[in-house]
Amino acid sequence: MAIFPRKRPRSIRARTTAGSVVAAAVILAFAIAATSLLIRAVIEREQTLEAGEAAREVAVDIQNRRLEGEIRARAGVIRIQVVSPDGEVLASSRAAPTTEALTGSVPRRANGPVGDVVCDADPVGCLTVVGYESADSAYGDVLVYAAVPRSDLLAGPLLEFALIGLGLAVLASVGGISWWQVGRTLRPVEEVRSGLERITASHPDKRLQVPGTGDEIAALARTANETLRRLDIALDRQRGFASDASHELRNPIAGLRVRLELELDDPEGGDQAEVLRAALEDTLRLERIVADLLELARLDADAAAAGEFVDLGELAAAEVERRGGSLRIDSRVERGAYVFANRLQLARLLVNLLANAERHAAGRVLVDVAREDEAEGGGGHGDQPEGWAVLHVHDDGHGIPEHDRERIFDRFARLEESRRRDPGGTGLGLAISRETAQALGGTLKAGASDVLGGAVFTLRLPLYRDGGRGSDRDRQ
Repeated sequence: MAIFPRKRPRSIRARTTAGSVVAAAVILAFAIAATSLLIRAVIEREQTLEAGEAAREVAVDIQNRRLEGEIRARAGVIRIQVVSPDGEVLASSRAAPTTEALTGSVPRRANGPVGDVVCDADPVGCLTVVGYESADSAYGDVLVYAAVPRSDLLAGPLLEFALIGLGLAVLASVGGISWWQVGRTLRPVEEVRSGLERITASHPDKRLQVPGTGDEIAALARTANETLRRLDIALDRQRGFASDASHELRNPIAGLRVRLELELDDPEGGDQAEVLRAALEDTLRLERIVADLLELARLDADAAAAGEFVDLGELAAAEVERRGGSLRIDSRVERGAYVFANRLQLARLLVNLLANAERHAAGRVLVDVAREDEAEGGGGHGDQPEGWAVLHVHDDGHGIPEHDRERIFDRFARLEESRRRDPGGTGLGLAISRETAQALGGTLKAGASDVLGGAVFTLRLPLYRDGGRGSDRDRQ
């Protein structure tokens, strides 16, 4: 752990701007260094060429004749000298010294130039000197020197200061543009944040304004609105659930209390056995309601037990065989329809569907299980679902009115016929069954049976053909 923690701006805008400026500064530092070297080399080359050209012209002029008077200066070239090998100035321009050579450097190879930089107390300052050797001239073997004033950009750090100033201006521009652009980009995010801040539990119906940009911010706002919609539905559901639960619990508690109070008021006047039986029925009803509420709470919290591969056809056949009574319950199941689920929860789902069918059937119930592939001849491998395992529970009762086929899955929802046939029911069985199916990645729907003429409940769960243990061919 560092002794001094690294500090950075908390604001995304500040961090992005700082990052942009730092990145631009690194790039500009390399650019300034490279530009400085390049400009210096170009200026140096231009001045050397200018002085060298003047020196070559004079060398040509003295090949056949001596110069009369001063050497005529060229444009930009302020000093020209013709110097003997021992350093004597034989001819010069007006501004050039006549007593000493501009430089003591001599060419190292024939016809080759010599270059030098000379700085002295002369007002002109530093000079770029270029010299050529001229053999067999009118003066004999001589050296011709030409000098140009050295550019101020080469004489000091002026070039670097100019480039650094330009770089700072660029950095300021980059920082300003980045700050403005990031602020403009984050403005919709701030609107989303402030919008979410205004949404409270007392006003869950408010929604965010979706910008018309069609970008990621608009997608964020739409996702937030969809999340708020689901939360609003969940809140309404929880409020309704709490209200219905308190109502359903109040009735048996009130009945139990009345019976106990009457028995205490007149312990000798009533049938104690009858009172105890009625109290036991109310207690059992309370127990069923509490058990169903706990199951729903586990499903809402996604706290279901670990799953396993279960043969839906085999489980349905076993549940049918365990059912007794006067009703005729037939099964037509296809083995090998594997689903991934908690066996106890899936068994309870099947028991709820069978109990509901028995309650409303006139005399017969039919259970069938089949497999539906995603595509003919298709199939997945390993633990990937390959289609659907479909279970139908038919009965020959009066059926379910079409407008009630969704309402029966609401918590504590009970139709008139259900209340008449099973006064002690909790109204939670079908709600638990549907939520169990949804938790397993499937669906549960009610409809009209085209087989027995009553109602049919259709359960669809993801199919795993081999149950995670082998191929389908091994089970035929």
